[in-house]
Amino acid sequence: MLISWALLAAAFAVTSSLLSGMDVTGGVGGYLVVSLLFGVVNAVIGTLLRLFTLPLTVVTLGLFSFVVNAVLLVITDALTDYLTIDSFFWTAIWAAIIMAIVSMVLHVILAGVTRSRAATP
Repeated sequence: MLISWALLAAAFAVTSSLLSGMDVTGGVGGYLVVSLLFGVVNAVIGTLLRLFTLPLTVVTLGLFSFVVNAVLLVITDALTDYLTIDSFFWTAIWAAIIMAIVSMVLHVILAGVTRSRAATP
């Protein structure tokens, strides 16, 4: 769980460095606070949003999940001063897309490192 939290903080760091409309302040602590708050918002509100938008997500072949994640990012922005997102449509949508890609890459790298360590005697 702590590793997933750190990977999410790293995804926020990469996303905020790539996307000019998204800013995380407070250094490493800011990234950790934002990722923790985003995880809580994602677990509580994200579950309900995904349930209510399931038909639309199925019709769009999963693409609407980026909109749901963008809404969760905007909610996280409203709850903390560490995260600033300029606009919903472009910045939040692109942030959701970039964070999904970065998180996937980081999890694949972590799985590869874990497998290689388990294989060595």
